[in-house]
Amino acid sequence: MSKESKRREALLYHARPFPGKIKIVPTKKYATQRDLSLAYSPGVAEPCLEIEKNKTNVYKYTTKGNLVAVISNGTAVLGLGNIGPEASKPVMEGKGLLFKIFADIDVFDIEVDTENVEEFIQTVKNIAPTFGGINLEDIKAPEAFEIEKRLKEELDIPVMHDDQHGTAIISAAALLNAAELTGRKLGDIQMVISGAGAAAISCSRLYQAFGVRKENMVMLDSKGVIRQDRENLSKEKKEFATSRDLYDLNDAMQGADVFIGLSTSDILTPEMLKTMADNPIVFAMANPDPEIQYDLAMKTRDDIIMATGRSDHPNQVNNVLGFPFIFRGALDVRAASINEEMKKAAVIALAELAKEPVPEQVNIAYDKTRLTFGKDYIIPKPFDPRLIAVVPPAVARAAMESGVAQAPIEDWIAYKEALLQRLGSDNKIVRLMHGRAKSNPQRVVFAEADQLPVLRAAQIVYDEGIAYPILLGRTDTIKDLMEEIEFDADVPIIDPKSDEELERKNGYATAYWKSRNRRGITLYAAQQLMRERNYYAAMMLNVGDADALITGFSRAYPKVVKPILELIGLDKGATRIATTNLLMTARGPMFLSDTSINIDPSSSDLVKIAEMTALTVRMFGMEPIIAMVSYSNFGSSENENATKIRKAVSYLHSQYPDLIVDGELQTDFALNNEKLQDIFPFSKLAGKKVNTLIFPDLGAANITYKLLKELNQADNIGPIMMGLKRPAHILQLDASVDEIVNMTAIAVIDAQKKQKRDAKS
Repeated sequence: MSKESKRREALLYHARPFPGKIKIVPTKKYATQRDLSLAYSPGVAEPCLEIEKNKTNVYKYTTKGNLVAVISNGTAVLGLGNIGPEASKPVMEGKGLLFKIFADIDVFDIEVDTENVEEFIQTVKNIAPTFGGINLEDIKAPEAFEIEKRLKEELDIPVMHDDQHGTAIISAAALLNAAELTGRKLGDIQMVISGAGAAAISCSRLYQAFGVRKENMVMLDSKGVIRQDRENLSKEKKEFATSRDLYDLNDAMQGADVFIGLSTSDILTPEMLKTMADNPIVFAMANPDPEIQYDLAMKTRDDIIMATGRSDHPNQVNNVLGFPFIFRGALDVRAASINEEMKKAAVIALAELAKEPVPEQVNIAYDKTRLTFGKDYIIPKPFDPRLIAVVPPAVARAAMESGVAQAPIEDWIAYKEALLQRLGSDNKIVRLMHGRAKSNPQRVVFAEADQLPVLRAAQIVYDEGIAYPILLGRTDTIKDLMEEIEFDADVPIIDPKSDEELERKNGYATAYWKSRNRRGITLYAAQQLMRERNYYAAMMLNVGDADALITGFSRAYPKVVKPILELIGLDKGATRIATTNLLMTARGPMFLSDTSINIDPSSSDLVKIAEMTALTVRMFGMEPIIAMVSYSNFGSSENENATKIRKAVSYLHSQYPDLIVDGELQTDFALNNEKLQDIFPFSKLAGKKVNTLIFPDLGAANITYKLLKELNQADNIGPIMMGLKRPAHILQLDASVDEIVNMTAIAVIDAQKKQKRDAKS
């Protein structure tokens, strides 16, 4: 994608369908006059009076306890510099989005139009009663130091400048583990810090708190080594000035154990890297390009432990590992501040988590057989679901032990369970899925690439590194559309009707004819069928010219599925195919089967559908908890539609005793655990959170998923094809670009999985 095209995409993302990235959503009923009279006048007077009596009641009756202000004056925004408060607003909204999706914290972004330190401080103090915490963001140094220091002293709620402390906390956790792996004591480490901004100063101070000695640190700014004999040093730079006879980065790197990069790209050369001590630790954290490129560093030193700020290399130092969870813990005990003890607790929690066995969900997400503590895994992955149950409790406990907690936690088990419940309302699974696809992209043939939404999706998966697209359709149309959307990649374009493809087309036709010549197919008929894009695309999969197939955007499902079934066929051990749809609902990811294939499945069919769906759920790193739903509950009806569910459940219980499945159940009982526990406590689903629904027929499944999708604007992935020999996936008619992109990621993951399986057999 060209630079201009990326620019337009970013602008459209922020502008449509509504400007911005966050909004306010009511949390109470407001349908009736009675509701409104409680929400506002006269009912609202009662909590007002209670808060007047005791200000701490504001946490009981308002959102203050879960509300953080992300505040900036726009003086140091990302790599853009001093662009002003209005121009900083998209970044602050983005930070608010991250707070919400990672820790379920609500945010108001506040952009303050002043560069005067006193005015800024007074503004924040004046609005502080609204908030449970203050996240300072993108404020230039040295003013940032004074602002944070003063606000921490003068406010009784948590205040943190994430630009300073986020990187410090994450990199400190990585440093602890890297030192352990290389057998170093922190007090003996010789450290070079490239950069002298807010983040570098905060990192250096936190490293000292863990034992790195100041006299063993050498800090550099754009003028070279910060020496004691340099003039006009700021107070912060004076703190780290050295008397050693060093002048530039080349001097400083001689014999160094650790390099901390918070400066600019490509300033650390291979020659400098070679002069470091054995088993060097290099954290090159400049974004988007590190101080030395990862591949170059690894080629230069095979004994290196390296971290960067990038997601495409091991050991990503990402602030999202810190600030959402630190504020979560601080808010949950109503901490008066975020102190050093709390930051150190977060560091230790992150460092220790990296040593724990990694959940299969994380291994799957990053396409690793087994992530284990070592030089390529010294800090947790950003999408590790354990973070919310590990870091906030550590921070909360440190707040209590250091005396700043105003609402101590008493039941830690209940607290951790409540934290885990906060994970259910976002789309982490989509991000995990894209990350896994990117780890090993596959060749995906798009059978309808002359349709603009399909081509747009192909462009996105190419640009994002999710897949290598192969474009099928009318060549002139595809090229015209590519020019229109500025898709200038060198990707294969194939028109099955073109004579240019005659040799390959005849080869496909011959292979198809040989497989079907005793089933009424002549060679001529096979040659004609290969002019049809779905037959042609399916043969590409069969002969290994593509790894996966996406089709169905513009044609009715039955017409598309016919060539797929004829040419690709059933997977080993499969007796039929089925589909499941993954919906991102308010209660978390939900799988619904069978949504597209089996019109009136028998009890044995339902068993197979449940088995295949369970495997698909596990492919996403989740443990399937399956309700087989009906209009009746546990034998309350003898109708065939209910009894076939009952028979299927009975078989699954006897043959798969470890599978968590039960039914027949009405949907409300399946999804409302309190009702289920109260009326049917004997159920295998009692006390469990159902994430999979198996329906008695296609009508019920298809209607339900489409109803949920439209009424709740739920993101949908599917229908995901199950039981095919090769990865072919059929879109719903007129699928959106996002749906096509997500289905492509699924197709890539499906191909990865089948390749691994075939390699073992």
